[in-house]
Amino acid sequence: MPDEPGRTILDNIVSTRRRTLEETRLALPLEHVQKMAEARQERRDFAAALALGTDSGAPQGLRVIAELKRASPSRGLLRQQYRRQEIALGYARGGAAALSVLTEEQYFLGSTQDLTEVRQAVEIPVLRKDFILESYQVYESVAAGADALLLIVAVLSEHDLRSMLDLCKQLRIKALVEVHTEGELERAVAAGARIIGVNNRNLKTLEVNLETSFELHAKMPRGCLAVSESGIKTPADLRRIREAGFDAVLIGERLMTQPDPGEALRQLLAEFAGQTDPLETGNSKIETR
Repeated sequence: MPDEPGRTILDNIVSTRRRTLEETRLALPLEHVQKMAEARQERRDFAAALALGTDSGAPQGLRVIAELKRASPSRGLLRQQYRRQEIALGYARGGAAALSVLTEEQYFLGSTQDLTEVRQAVEIPVLRKDFILESYQVYESVAAGADALLLIVAVLSEHDLRSMLDLCKQLRIKALVEVHTEGELERAVAAGARIIGVNNRNLKTLEVNLETSFELHAKMPRGCLAVSESGIKTPADLRRIREAGFDAVLIGERLMTQPDPGEALRQLLAEFAGQTDPLETGNSKIETR
């Protein structure tokens, strides 16, 4: 369905997501999804991966959430060959502490099956990145294998943000709560968010400004895990973000447009750390039960 004129790209994505949710619920009722989610026992600790790192070799205290996505609204198709499990393994070997998988169908050409297959391939935590609007999607995320999910403050009411954070806690998965403005940051903190991502991309215009991270990090309370998202391309960007006090970065397009995303990550981290030898990588499983 074409985008509606006179609306932002975010408005159109959310409107489309609500329509596809209606179709999904008809095909797979909430009660069935809840049973699937409740039957899943194992979790990998997304927060611990960002706070302490894995044995991936990520240097100097800055962790990387490496993202898998086939397309984006700003760039269109990113990869003709989207071998999810191969890319995921490359990321894990290249130094990622966790993975992010886009599951939105129309604008990012993703699916929950992408997430399930990625998680089967690796032993590090996996984040579902999507436009989560209803509790149905939280259960759906758990059923698909997510260890964490993205909650975007800009598309949620205060009530919905709080209730979904509570539901994530009940289902034993973590929430990366995404903000772009000071007002959204205040709402995230008030709702009890403990992992806060600053999206350097304005989802209404798709413009990217790395300064957004530096402006908002200074206003974050102590005790929160801080993630800088979008527009991160160079070792110099990583150094600035680390010096600002962030715990982690989320990198997607910078890697997905390279012939070998995992090798691109390895090289980026090696340059960031001032290393010339390949990173020693590992793949330790982090679980909570």
